[in-house]
Amino acid sequence: MGQMCGISGFLDRANPAAFESALDIAAAMSRTLRHRGPDDNGVWADSAAGIALAHQRLAILDLSALGHQPMFSADGRLAVVFNGEIYNFQEIRAELEALGHAFRSSSDTEVMLAAFAQWGVEPALRRFNGMFAFALWDRSSRTLYLARDRLGKKPLYYGWSGSAFLFASELKALRAYPGFDAPIDRDVLALYLRHAYIPAPYSIYRGIRKLPAGCWLALPPGPAGETPLPQTYWSFTDAAANSRRHPIQQTEEALEELDRLLRSAVGLRMISDVPLGAFLSGGVDSSLVVALMQALSSRPVKTFSIGFHDELFDEAPYAKAVAEHLGTEHTELYATPREALDVIPRLPEFFDEPFADSSQIPTFLVCQLTRRHVTVSLSGDGGDELFGGYQAYLSNSGFWRRFGRRPWPLRRLGAWALHSLPEHVWDTLFGVLKPVLPNALWRPQAGARLHRLADTLAQRSPEGLYMALMSYWGQPRCLLPGAQEPPTAFTRSPRPNSLADFIETMMNLDTLTYLPDDILVKVDRTSMAVSLEARCPLLDYRVAEFAWRLPLSMKIRRQQGKWLLRQLLYRYVPEALLNRPKAGFAVPLAAWLRGPLRDWAEDLLHPDRLRREGVFQPAPIRHRWDQHLRHTHDWSNQLWIILMFQAWLASQTKTS
Repeated sequence: MGQMCGISGFLDRANPAAFESALDIAAAMSRTLRHRGPDDNGVWADSAAGIALAHQRLAILDLSALGHQPMFSADGRLAVVFNGEIYNFQEIRAELEALGHAFRSSSDTEVMLAAFAQWGVEPALRRFNGMFAFALWDRSSRTLYLARDRLGKKPLYYGWSGSAFLFASELKALRAYPGFDAPIDRDVLALYLRHAYIPAPYSIYRGIRKLPAGCWLALPPGPAGETPLPQTYWSFTDAAANSRRHPIQQTEEALEELDRLLRSAVGLRMISDVPLGAFLSGGVDSSLVVALMQALSSRPVKTFSIGFHDELFDEAPYAKAVAEHLGTEHTELYATPREALDVIPRLPEFFDEPFADSSQIPTFLVCQLTRRHVTVSLSGDGGDELFGGYQAYLSNSGFWRRFGRRPWPLRRLGAWALHSLPEHVWDTLFGVLKPVLPNALWRPQAGARLHRLADTLAQRSPEGLYMALMSYWGQPRCLLPGAQEPPTAFTRSPRPNSLADFIETMMNLDTLTYLPDDILVKVDRTSMAVSLEARCPLLDYRVAEFAWRLPLSMKIRRQQGKWLLRQLLYRYVPEALLNRPKAGFAVPLAAWLRGPLRDWAEDLLHPDRLRREGVFQPAPIRHRWDQHLRHTHDWSNQLWIILMFQAWLASQTKTS
């Protein structure tokens, strides 16, 4: 079956390389991805067509040479390099065998090729239940196809370098192509400052794109430089809208259907010829995945968690209690600050483009721990976005009720008034008035809070309002003069059937943006950095579609999210073991920046360095850095965004 891998290659019709040269170039691109697949590698080229495909393999099922890639269809017409898993490949294989297809291996890649040959690319994609990215070459039509799974688990970048069309799992493989030279896209960098990640379809490089989730792209013969628009074979927004037309109203019916779907999703993801386990934080999502794994397994499931000696950031005791109740074979590692800090210099290498979710550090540590024992690990990602788990949904919906439905001209006037005074003036004013202000009105960081409120009030749509509420640098242009943020799901005009409920608007936007571009990027890069495959049962597309059949009251009830997931989990784990506030997967970043990371940060944020590099305006950054060091403000998240860019930029200078 599946292979967590790295794929890469190029198509240059204008300058077909000599066969040996094409193989060498493809092999050089592929070597940069060896961490994604250390078990095997393969390259193939057709110099007359100008195509080269390369593959790094992490073997999971069918560990034999029959799983080697690039792989060819039975008639030799199709060649594929594939990263991922088709979980329902056995069901599809049986259907294809009934149609006369024969198979040599037990690999899902071979089934995939037969499906393309039988039904065509898009109809086959609609049948796949999996996580994947692939490049498919049709030797008869000389067409290159790229595709990505429905919810964006596996990455795929593409773009032109001269006359060559390049594609790869990670940007480092594109940089290995001779002559690759793409400038930083300052407009996209503004999006990064706002979100702390780079939303698809953009990348940090101008002209290089991420294939969006649920999309495929065909590059038929034609002139260099022209890229067809990606085609959608599954749209989360459309699937959610369709699910809402078939609501489930009865709690017992919903519980039984959720149990059935999750048992199926977990069972499919437990198929493996290599050791398998699960991440366990002790929260609702990972505990439910582990509970179902244990219910489906005849022996103790291997579970893994990371702890910290700082009680504010330590979830390990909760995970241990759940593991003991379920009877898993549990392993925990208490990470020292030194172990966590040692990860930071390696982050640019893992992520290849600026990425500033600081939970990337503990995520890497738990992946590293897990890989010492198993090759595949199940994860609880997806529960918050699909079942209403984030606290922000409750706090932001309160804001929407108070302000969002006021007439927009009135809100815009209020925004203008709040912006009329600079942040430091508001800070001074609140400082002077503090002795006479009621406690309810006193706010630390008053200027920043009021300017953020102004940015939020100025938004016309629920989507824009949520973007402003969740922005880190609300005015990126103050750091990047002249930058114009390109459109995203937050800024495109709402559809006529836009979701009426603000909480559902937030959940929809998070599933389209934050989930694939932050959470799943973090999990993919940190797990692949140690050659570990991570599987997410809650992101089975059938579960995603089911979640949108539920009324909001089955997701959020009594000011608590994931209500239905909790009811199912309580069948396996006592409620008392889970009755605690949601902690998240955090590190003490604010204290680290004032302590052990201070010299590193000071070097990257020095005004002379910022001026010399010519990317950011130094003044706003230095102002926040100074406030952070003086303990008057906690700007750790905003500063981390700048620091991760600076560290990435320094890594590019070293490798260029």
